[in-house]
Amino acid sequence: MPEPRETAVYTHGHHESVLRSHTWRTAANSAAYLLPSLKPHMKILDIGCGPGTITADLAGLVPDGQVTGVDRAPEILEQARATAAGRGLANVRFAVADVHALDYPDDTFCVVHAHQVLQHVGDPVRALREMKRVVRPGGLVAVRDADYEAMTWYPASEGLDAWLDLYRRVARANGGEPDAGRRLKSWALRAGLTDITASSGTWTYATAQERAWWSGLWADRTLASTYADRAVEGGHTDEAGLRRAAAAWREWGAREDGWFSVLHGEILCRKEA
Repeated sequence: MPEPRETAVYTHGHHESVLRSHTWRTAANSAAYLLPSLKPHMKILDIGCGPGTITADLAGLVPDGQVTGVDRAPEILEQARATAAGRGLANVRFAVADVHALDYPDDTFCVVHAHQVLQHVGDPVRALREMKRVVRPGGLVAVRDADYEAMTWYPASEGLDAWLDLYRRVARANGGEPDAGRRLKSWALRAGLTDITASSGTWTYATAQERAWWSGLWADRTLASTYADRAVEGGHTDEAGLRRAAAAWREWGAREDGWFSVLHGEILCRKEA
């Protein structure tokens, strides 16, 4: 097996259809496993913060502390800053960073958090070692990641089966691991973390509004995003294949009995004092 790359291509990119999903995310729907552990004074690092909606929520939950949101893409940080400014938050800052080599001293943060990040990096174990390094003794490394193979839906759809197979092939060709959720505990152990609480959580889309939103953003993402470009450029499919996948999404979204669930693995790791 080849050595994992330290960096990988971010499969989704920042097309509007991607940000439609990312800006929907909140601390409540994406970091509930972490929230009971937060204290008002905490200093938090939010890795892969994207447009900053979770970051801003975390800042609101630690009013006497500070949250630093980091991302590899400088352009998305402008939107994150606007999100925080729009909420009047004074205890949040943003910076460009690579999770494989964080530019922070050892033992800096009370909590290091990453949501749907490790599926996109070239070396998730090294990333977790860095997260462990910059968290204080007694502090927490909190990671949540989707598991694509575990996604499930009704009714059965050969078109969505083909979409899932395609997505997983494209993501792996980009250097990532789309089924990261099930691997988080294993990666954490390999990174030297020992006090690990593993859990799982789901997103479910079943109402007419939820189905329209979820199917629409994936149909659009399949036709016009970095993912679509990589799928064709990498020889994994052609434009006709992308159109078939997008049509399958819209067909599913129009079904009154449609139901879709996204499984996430979660780990909460306390660094030994």
